[in-house]
Amino acid sequence: MGNEQIPQLPSTAATPHGPAAQETSLAGTAHRWLLDRIGDLWALLTDRPISLYAASVLRIGYGLLYLVFLLREFPHRDEIWGPGSPWTPALAQQLFDQTGWNSILLLSDSRAYFELCYVTALITSALFMLGWRTRTMSVLFAVVVTSFHARSIFMTDGGDNLILLMALYLVLTACGRRWSLDARRERLKTARAGHAPAPVRSLYAQQLRAARTTLTTVVHNCGILVIAAQVCFLYGSAGLYKIQGPTWGGGTALHYALNLELFQPWPALSHLVDEYPMVIAIAGYVTVLLQVAFPFVLFGRLKYPVLTLLLGMHIGIAVLLGLPLFSGAMIVADAVFLPDRFYAFLPHLWRRAARRTGMRRPAPGRAAGSGTVPPQARARVPGTKHRAVPAPKDTTMAAGLASEQS
Repeated sequence: MGNEQIPQLPSTAATPHGPAAQETSLAGTAHRWLLDRIGDLWALLTDRPISLYAASVLRIGYGLLYLVFLLREFPHRDEIWGPGSPWTPALAQQLFDQTGWNSILLLSDSRAYFELCYVTALITSALFMLGWRTRTMSVLFAVVVTSFHARSIFMTDGGDNLILLMALYLVLTACGRRWSLDARRERLKTARAGHAPAPVRSLYAQQLRAARTTLTTVVHNCGILVIAAQVCFLYGSAGLYKIQGPTWGGGTALHYALNLELFQPWPALSHLVDEYPMVIAIAGYVTVLLQVAFPFVLFGRLKYPVLTLLLGMHIGIAVLLGLPLFSGAMIVADAVFLPDRFYAFLPHLWRRAARRTGMRRPAPGRAAGSGTVPPQARARVPGTKHRAVPAPKDTTMAAGLASEQS
């Protein structure tokens, strides 16, 4: 009796019920998943600036587009924005009272002042495209585009609407860190500094510098995300509006557009395309499909063929309907969805194509093979000025020197 052990029943109070435990584990998993997603989003916004090359492409594209636009309309500048415009300053001011817009062109009705503003707009667009003092030029470019757009909002073809939005968004981005005069100046400054020790800063100055860097990164990343969201909204809303129309559903919308005299830069070409109704119907359906599906294909490889088809669509709009400014603005906006590695590869691709076509010859004293990998290093023979040919198997030193210099 003394050695017998009384069996103990399993305690039910310490073990939770099955469904309750499952709900607790699901809630914990969902909570951890949510925290991970928030952490990933915070890291995306604060760790490093994203799409620096894409932002530079937007800067170059919209600066060039608006510069070409102003040069194209130079003979008609007075009728569109000047004192001789049918949309008089009094009518523009009445519209401003209702919309809250404003324009620097209305500060004076002098023709000399208008010509000065026009020349300033040309210079600002050129400097913004080149990336000279980009922070300041981005603000001035936004002021120029806003003022010219607001001065005569009904006189243009609507292609400058997107340029206006992008000019405002680009103020938030660090669009001058790549492919700009500012970036070149920074490289030269770094090269002149060499390996000089960095100046000693106080703890407060270091913290202030880190906070400024983080703030700039966050504002830039938010600006890029807003640009991407704007383009997605534009495509999605355009596709949904087209679905509601009976002409797009019937495949005849492009037929009517090609027969409008207002959108016939080359009537013979428009009539030639209009002779193929099946092609026009297919093009209309593909257009609607691409615009509606565009926001849903951005996170996979399917976006590359979609962007290619959209490029062809915009080229067709520019040629057949005579809207080059609108098409150019949309093509530049689509560039925000291409990764930086694509733009970083373009210079290497250009140099390779230039060497193959003979446009660019290798520098003197450099092998005619690769332009990025220097000649193989050769070991010196002691006591002589000549170099001995290394053994075929010993390529470690040559590979190391090549990787350091490339």
